[in-house]
Amino acid sequence: MDPTRRTFVATAGTLVAGACLAPLRVATAGDSRMHGLIGKMTAAAGKRDELVAILLEGVHEMPGCLSYVVAHDPKDADAVWITEVWDSEASHKASLQLPAVRAAIARAMPLIAGFGEGATTVPVGGHGLG
Repeated sequence: MDPTRRTFVATAGTLVAGACLAPLRVATAGDSRMHGLIGKMTAAAGKRDELVAILLEGVHEMPGCLSYVVAHDPKDADAVWITEVWDSEASHKASLQLPAVRAAIARAMPLIAGFGEGATTVPVGGHGLG
């Protein structure tokens, strides 16, 4: 796999994954830590809404996903920010193997012009997370 495709698959898999079939729960002592991801994706010119629609499909079909938010970037008409919280890093990694996620990545790939800033976080709580 070439570096461009590897980068795309890793980043898009992270960002295209939908949200939350499992009931909301918060990591507790002795439990695995929550896993957070924040990333910026730039759509091909004029394709942001189409990309957002793919990102939002199946938002209730991701076991272990506690939060998945897709937001327009008010300063860039082609950019979106995706913020995710998972019950564990393992749940996030497992989601990337789901057929629906893999299909979404394949459909989104031609609509993505690039990736911007990104961060991995360790969420400790917040509204909706306990």
